[in-house]
Order: sequence, then C-alpha cells, then structure tokens
Amino acid sequence: MTATPRSAAQRGPRSDLLPRQQHGGAPQHLLMTLYADYWLSTDGWASSAALVRLLAEFDITGTSGRAALSRLSRRGMMNVHRHGRRTFYGVEGAAAATLADSVRKVLSFGVTSEPWDGMWTTVAFSVPEEQREIRHQLRTRLRWLGFAPIFDGFWISPTASAGDTVHELDVLGVTSAVVLRTDGAAGGRPLTEAWDLDEVRGLYDEFIATTAPLADRVRAGAVTSAEALVCRTQVMDEWRTFRWKDPGLPAALLPGDWPRDTARALFAEVYDGLGPLAEHRVRQIVLESDPDDAGLVRHHTTSRVP
Repeated sequence: MTATPRSAAQRGPRSDLLPRQQHGGAPQHLLMTLYADYWLSTDGWASSAALVRLLAEFDITGTSGRAALSRLSRRGMMNVHRHGRRTFYGVEGAAAATLADSVRKVLSFGVTSEPWDGMWTTVAFSVPEEQREIRHQLRTRLRWLGFAPIFDGFWISPTASAGDTVHELDVLGVTSAVVLRTDGAAGGRPLTEAWDLDEVRGLYDEFIATTAPLADRVRAGAVTSAEALVCRTQVMDEWRTFRWKDPGLPAALLPGDWPRDTARALFAEVYDGLGPLAEHRVRQIVLESDPDDAGLVRHHTTSRVP
C-alpha cells in the first residue's frame, strides 16, 4: 500500500467551467457541445447570429438561444468579441483547455485499455456541512474520474490516478483528505458493488438498440446533412452519459458479455461517419450570416481529436 501526500499541486484548468452534465437539449449545454464539435479544432469564433440559427436546428427559439449565450459569457465559459454591431463568441484560455480535455475523455471512453494492475485508488475525505457546495462539486468530479462511494466519505476507483485525484482535491481546497493506492478490499465486500452494473448494462443495451438502425442508415448513405447534424449531436450527448455512469471498470472485473465494446464501436461509426455531412450543414448555416468565417468550421473524429 502506498500513500500520496496531500501537497500543493500545480493547479490546472477548472473543470467547473464546463456545464454540468444534463440530459436533453438545454441551450447552454447544446451550445458548448456544438462549439466543441465544430469550432474547437480551429480555435474559431462564431457570430451570435450563426449560433442562434444553429440552435434553431434543434428547435431552440432565438430568445432562448441569445439568453444562453449571455449566460455562458457571464459564467466565463465563452468569451465575447464585438466587431461593429456584430457579436462573436469563442472559448479561450483555461476554458478552452478544459473543454478540449473533456472532449478527449469522452471520445476516448470505452477504448480497450492496458491490462489492469489489480490496484485500487481510494480517497477518504471530510467536508464540513457549511461547505455543501464544495462537497457536491467534489462528488461530481470524483464520479468524472471513475470513482464510486463505498461510504459517504470513502470512494474507490480501479482506474483513476492518484495524481488526478489529488489535483481535484487541491482545486477545491479540500485539505481533510487522504489518497491511497491499495490492492485490499473494503471489509470483504466485493468492490464492484459500489456501482450499479445492472443499470449500466441496461443503458448500454438501450443505446445499442437505438443506435444500430442509425448506423445502418449511415452505411447506406441515407442520412441528409440536416439530419446528420442533429443525430451526431444526439449520439455524442448520449455517449457522454456513459462517461458519468460507467466507471470504466477493467475487463477483469466485468462479466464476459459486457456490452461496452459493442456500444463503443457503434458510437465511433456513427459519430465519425456523420462528421462530414454535419460539418457541411454547419457551414451552410454559417454562410448565411458570416461567409468569411465558414472556413473556421471543422469537425473532429474519435481518432482525430482537438
């Protein structure tokens, strides 16, 4: 067993600059997804007119779209640049680094990893009741790293690094904590019981059932550019939920028929396959208001990330 001391680690980008995970088409969440998918690779700026028009493809009204842009700006998640009477939005600095890191983690999720070394990362922490918001943020960040609770203040992960865990504690200023690497069990209880694997399996089965027909249509070339934009965004949003729900347990801890590999293959095929068509649709929309900026639109794939 080895202990990682709680030292003053160098602080990197704040992960709380990103919208909290949410389902559906909430405009702020949707804007960040679209920016990440089509502008992040070029560090591009998009006009408010183009972004609001793009949201209309997802049945978001102009009023809601403009309000979402304003809120993202106030939260420091998007920067604003004004040129005459026109307003442009982009993501820079720490927010851009955080967004790129988030995209890479989502797009790489489910890729077969190296054999597990049998070691667990554990974190024990105590956060006072008057710091409830910090406690909530810490739990959210630990889940993002692949942890689950054995007890309220004792969390485990077979894949999270001790360094990343210490970093998150430092960012939030949590000093009453200890991070360990161990191969022991928690009082004899099977550690995989910390996760609801039946629920995760059900989510994968549902994803496969709904995505497989779409993959068939992609192979047949039966998807329009407008449909490609919406479907690609939806499949990205759905895949992102697994980064929260599935801790990415090593194969040695999972049933032999675990559906993650099948789901991952479908996600990559659809997301990558729809990329050129979706990019074409975004360029069409940008051309309506910003002909000179259409070249800033560029999609990425699961193997070519920003």
